Amino acid sequence: MMSRCGAKVVLLSSLLLASAICLMRLAVWLWALPLKTANGGHEVALWLDENHLSNYQQLFQDKGISQLTQCGQLGDLPELPAPDEQRLQKAAALLQQRLVLRQWLTKHNLQNYYPRLLSLEVASLEDVYWFEDSKAQQVLQKDFPTWTTARQSLPISKQRLESLKADLWSEVVKTSSHQDAWTWGGMLVVSVSMAGLVTLAAITQPSLAPEAKHSLLQYVTGKYLLPSNCKVIFNWSDPHTVGSTVCFTVHFFQRNGQPYPICDTDQLSVEVSEGSRKMAIITELGSPTDPNSANQARVKFMVRHAGHYRISVMIGNQHVAGSPFTRGFTAGPADAQRTIVLRHCSTVVCTASVAHLLYIEPRDEYNNVCTFTPSDDPTRGYTVTLTQLGGKSQSCNPDVTEEKRYTVSLDYDWQNQRISIQLKFLYEGCFHATIKYNGTELHNGDFDIIVLNSIDSTLVHKNVASKNHNICYEAKLVGINGDHAFKPKRVLCYVSPKQLIIKELILKFIPKRLYTFRLCPSTKFTFQPSVPSPTKQLDAYDGSFTIEDGCQPKLELVSKERNVIAATFAQYLLKNMGGSETFKDKQEFFYHEVRKYHQKHYHEKLSMKVNREKLLESSMKATKNFSVSDWCRNFEITFQGEEGIDWGGVRREWFELICVQLFDPKYNLFRSFHDGQQSLVHPNAHRTGNLKLKHYEFAGKVVGKCLYESALGGSYRQLVRARFTRSFLAQVIGLRVHYKYFEQDDPDLYLSKVKYILDNDIDEIDTEIFFVEEQYDSGGQLSKLIELIPNGTKIRVDDNSKHQYLDALAQYRLAKSIKDELEAFLKGLNELIPDNLLSIFDENELEAFQLLLCGTGQYSIADFKQHNVVNGNSVEFRRIVGWFWAAVSNFTQEEMARLLQFTTGCSQLPPGGFKELNPRFQITAAPTFGNLPTAHTCFNQLCLPDYDSYEHFEKSLLLAISEGTEGFGMV
Repeated sequence: MMSRCGAKVVLLSSLLLASAICLMRLAVWLWALPLKTANGGHEVALWLDENHLSNYQQLFQDKGISQLTQCGQLGDLPELPAPDEQRLQKAAALLQQRLVLRQWLTKHNLQNYYPRLLSLEVASLEDVYWFEDSKAQQVLQKDFPTWTTARQSLPISKQRLESLKADLWSEVVKTSSHQDAWTWGGMLVVSVSMAGLVTLAAITQPSLAPEAKHSLLQYVTGKYLLPSNCKVIFNWSDPHTVGSTVCFTVHFFQRNGQPYPICDTDQLSVEVSEGSRKMAIITELGSPTDPNSANQARVKFMVRHAGHYRISVMIGNQHVAGSPFTRGFTAGPADAQRTIVLRHCSTVVCTASVAHLLYIEPRDEYNNVCTFTPSDDPTRGYTVTLTQLGGKSQSCNPDVTEEKRYTVSLDYDWQNQRISIQLKFLYEGCFHATIKYNGTELHNGDFDIIVLNSIDSTLVHKNVASKNHNICYEAKLVGINGDHAFKPKRVLCYVSPKQLIIKELILKFIPKRLYTFRLCPSTKFTFQPSVPSPTKQLDAYDGSFTIEDGCQPKLELVSKERNVIAATFAQYLLKNMGGSETFKDKQEFFYHEVRKYHQKHYHEKLSMKVNREKLLESSMKATKNFSVSDWCRNFEITFQGEEGIDWGGVRREWFELICVQLFDPKYNLFRSFHDGQQSLVHPNAHRTGNLKLKHYEFAGKVVGKCLYESALGGSYRQLVRARFTRSFLAQVIGLRVHYKYFEQDDPDLYLSKVKYILDNDIDEIDTEIFFVEEQYDSGGQLSKLIELIPNGTKIRVDDNSKHQYLDALAQYRLAKSIKDELEAFLKGLNELIPDNLLSIFDENELEAFQLLLCGTGQYSIADFKQHNVVNGNSVEFRRIVGWFWAAVSNFTQEEMARLLQFTTGCSQLPPGGFKELNPRFQITAAPTFGNLPTAHTCFNQLCLPDYDSYEHFEKSLLLAISEGTEGFGMV
């Protein structure tokens, strides 16, 4: 059934058409003089032939119709059959539109393009509106600017457009070759006719709502864009694998079913989203080379996260047919660098003749968990290689037994979507295991295995479960720092949940401590090959092993209880870290243990009044007598002289302001090695006299409270508003600093001195360097020489000892010079966060620990685009930069943090965002093709090579920021 609005439109259209016909009859009747010219008659004959009406040529001559102008305003011709008359009137209306178009082109000196435009179905002024720019540019070429100006001058109002058409028609009639036949009466009638049309259109216009934005002619002919007629064609199967660019095409049609040439002014909007995540898309309208694609828009995007996506296609505020759509994307094939061993630990302890299970979670290159069908074999491609220390490497495929020493079998858990590896060793010993997928080692698929007999296994479990930690085993100290002792020294190895102590016996019964190693990930055991013994079924237990932590000398020991010592250490360590060595598991364990540590402290409200003008002093005074229990309470802050109830907002403001007072370099408690507000901060050994060690202790408590509040989660979570140096964070978690920290923490020194020493042969340069640090006064005069090692003023640095010199320099500048400040800070921090919890993190997790402490912050892509520097202007590089912004628009907050960490050395932005980065974030062209992006953190510079496709570019960028932020290989 026809809608009420549609019926109204048809009725009004019929009324308007009838009125127009009556007025045109009157115009013809008033014309008195016959019009005859040879040229005019020829044009009329061609027109009649074009419309298959040539048999009425004689009739037209009898009526005196010899000009096209007359054909465009025909009245009734009773001599014609009704169907022919209807066809003739329709042809006359179209002719009038064409003549008006020709007159408009003539006014703008574009009449030469009239035939070509007609061939492209541009036959009226309405068609000029919808004619696509790309086609017009091909047709008009050098005159395209004139065309653009002329088209922009066309009125948007329908009344004004109809008035313009009336004026143009008058000009058509006036310029006809028989102007003398144009009587004033005829002119009056035609004017009245056109005015009547305009008036009637104006009267009926409001009644056509809500579609009043279209002209009456468009409604009558159906020549306007109708969203419900548009079609979306997806050029991929559903579901589709993530990681490749997909494209769908939107086909636009008018109400009458004819193709509609889409352009920028049609308010096309496309949105692809999964929950709150929105995808960056690329939309291409039409095609510059294919005129048949003028009514098409191609939308391209790439999905990296598996899931169901909502695709919305709208024109204005109306959805096209079928919108919104839902399309699924599944994980791609397993990727070795993303596939992980769950609950990973660097040393696995097994019991002989007892099966031990490990689990692998297959993930694709975008970290999606892989899915499989029953016809797949998820275990295909995985191999486990075991190397028995002192023996040969044996590649173990599923269900294959090598020399009856062990069996390895793989199975897939369909419910939990993971692969289980069952290891069963028949004899005790030490092994090194490597798990590979299609020949590539898994991300954490490299670890040691200690196999104990049942008696030793029971002993180790008893030691770990016991509250008596005075456990010791005999060993021989055979080497220090690679130098073997002439005579091995008999020592005792004490293992406890916190440390491993090496003692010697004086007079055979008085223990003396020699070395102490913290029980943390930075303390490494390395197993050396054992010496085979012909009297034992398996390798002898008198093999050696080494212990090192990066701070103390590396020790080499030999013990018959080697495996028990190492297994006890590994089990204690695993217990301290919650049973896994992956950072995510460590973080969950850390928060759990912090809550458990303070479970007796109630998180009740505690009122605290502070002075905004003297925030630091008043806050320290207010908390001076606070106990640990008070620090664990929920602060309810009141600023003196300010009214208001603290529902969380005032407390967050206090945290933010107090962090500024403590950690902003301008307040002198912490300093920056580099100019600019974005620089990393470090305790200031040269602070002003009013700043005491108690200020550092207070800072430690504030950081500890932020960590505690974050462990509670939800709205309580607080982040430290600071950006600490890596060397400071390393010391917080108990690591030794070395010269590589200079690269990010003190870039000026690194570029001017450290890099020069590393890149040159010290023996060949003229300048003599000694193991000393020079200090200068404010006037630039040398004031003090500090020996970095004993007798450092007399020991010259050579090429062999330059790394030792740089490490000693790092120890002094980054550690010893702030020893008191660091100890005070840790004293305050450890009141709320035990040091054994901080020590579960290792050096490779410093950036992640910074995120744990300070959060990722909020990154604005608009701010990023506005405040950056692009070095390079080639066509290829501009394409790469465009891809960069498309990729960054799809980044999660964590990926943005990694990009910043990779490029600037820190995941946090200054308070003012990208605008305050100094130097600005730089995007530079790299003179390579297909390589991974690189970064120069000293200059905040990201170097992008050239790539042949967007997919290749995005994968390379993600790989670089994921892998390149660990360690120091970022330059």
